[in-house]
Amino acid sequence: MKLLIKLLLTAVIVLLLAHFLPGVNVAGLEAAIIVAVVLAILNAVLKPILIILTIPITILTLGLFLLVINACIVLLADKFIDGFAVNGFWTALWFSILLSISQSITYSLLKEKKKRN
Repeated sequence: MKLLIKLLLTAVIVLLLAHFLPGVNVAGLEAAIIVAVVLAILNAVLKPILIILTIPITILTLGLFLLVINACIVLLADKFIDGFAVNGFWTALWFSILLSISQSITYSLLKEKKKRN
């Protein structure tokens, strides 16, 4: 159930970012849901492989190369989905940064507070 809620929230965030960020276009809610699912799959499958393969450059850049990996994943999602378009690397980089920040804030609001004994 939490996974579905997170995917729907991510889809809403994608729609909002597409509305406010020039260079990002989403055809509608259905396309945004597909973007959320594809990004989740790419982040679960491809991102760990890319992180392992780029450990030396990630260490050399003190972790900033992970932003490049996130942007590449967004660009890859752009290639897979017809109703989603990102105009260039820098737009994908800003989109991935804003999406990550928005998801962190939104998901932190979802967490249940643990009861103290």
